Amino acid sequence: MRRSLYAKFWLTYALFALLGFFVISTLISQLTLAKRTELKADDLYREANYISSNFVRSYYSGRSSSSLEPIHTQFQALGVYLNASIWLLDNNGRILVNSKENLNLEEPDIIEEFDPADMKGSYYVIGDFYGYFPEKTLSVVAPVTYNFKNNGYVVLHTSYSLLERERDQMLNLTYIAMLIIFGLSLLILLVFTVSVYYPIKAITVAASQYAAGNFQYEITVDSEDEIGHLADTMSYMALELAELDENQKKFVSNISHDFRSPLTSIKGYLEAMQDGTIPAQMQEKYIGIVLRETERLNKLTSGLLTLNSFDTKKNMLDITTFDINSVIKNTVSTFEGACTEKRIIVDLLFDSRMQPVSADMGKIQQVLYNLLDNAINFSNSNSVITIETTARHEKIFISVKDTGIGIPKESQKRIWERFYKTDPSRGKDKRGTGLGLSIVKEIIQTHGEHINVISTEGVGTEFIFTLPRVELEEE
Repeated sequence: MRRSLYAKFWLTYALFALLGFFVISTLISQLTLAKRTELKADDLYREANYISSNFVRSYYSGRSSSSLEPIHTQFQALGVYLNASIWLLDNNGRILVNSKENLNLEEPDIIEEFDPADMKGSYYVIGDFYGYFPEKTLSVVAPVTYNFKNNGYVVLHTSYSLLERERDQMLNLTYIAMLIIFGLSLLILLVFTVSVYYPIKAITVAASQYAAGNFQYEITVDSEDEIGHLADTMSYMALELAELDENQKKFVSNISHDFRSPLTSIKGYLEAMQDGTIPAQMQEKYIGIVLRETERLNKLTSGLLTLNSFDTKKNMLDITTFDINSVIKNTVSTFEGACTEKRIIVDLLFDSRMQPVSADMGKIQQVLYNLLDNAINFSNSNSVITIETTARHEKIFISVKDTGIGIPKESQKRIWERFYKTDPSRGKDKRGTGLGLSIVKEIIQTHGEHINVISTEGVGTEFIFTLPRVELEEE
């Protein structure tokens, strides 16, 4: 079962919250209690040393009366102030003074197992203090010294539960702060849901629709950020895919039509000759028709292969330097028969004897052939076709201009489409494939140059393209 990214995000958020509370309630709790215990022990130890130096040492030095009554009174007062039990122990573990009990010198309590060495170098212990207290207690021990001799100990006891309550109060504040933080993060998560998750989900649904071929599906995302830009890009992609899909259908339809017509003619004529419908004396005429239709199919196939070589970018240009004027002359000579048949004059206008250019000569020859073939096919009899080359700065402008039927204005933007034919061309030239101008544009664009068309119905058409100019070296 696939889990959505949003569900993973919520799961991660929940795990993070639980882990946060677990860490606070265990590790942070222990660290806080340990730190609070250490600070409390430091405070009590300072007090114990103060008591030892200022109240107890005078008792052992003999400067005050030998009575413990004043010390007991002072211990009681300090015990209330410190919220602790204060003892004075002798070296044998007898409790001489206990701030929580009355003074009893005849039968004092004895901590029989008391041994300062048990504290292992520390000044405080946590426990029941050798079984004396019924609850857990923090006990701080400070020695009473006089004349470099240890005479006893001042011991301060405080309930460990007080430290735990202080710890709990601090943790409660931490829990409240953490709840506020998680509440704010939840608000951020909700904002993320509205501004990021829902738009991405809408884009994902749209992508699925486009993958299924529904290019008319609209993305309902209205934002000006990167996600909105992504949605707009997806919408634009859908429009392009829809247009590509439509062009593909047109392509299949056009190529099917252009292949079916000559194949139908060839099949019909051959069957007619086979079954004797066409007599033997007329078969030569229809064989010529079959050959022309075959040539049309060959031309169509060659055009498709040429365009495919550009589409797959397998076609590499063979860039050389050559005289474009000479190429034009050679190309025009191949149409001498067609021009003579329609009584068309080709006028060549060159602004210099030689015009060296840098290009693929074979490809440019194909461009000139297709443009001149179009010009002858769509020119009226007894007309003139003008081919002109002009040098401007670093470019050579080549113009092929006829005085034929022209191209309708609404068709001028579509003439570069594959298989596109205007209605007049279908009636005028049924042998055309609709690929010539597509091949022309692909070749010129592959050279990194431009080609434009200027046409007026009933007046004529002019195609103009550019090639890189090469300066002639001075002899």
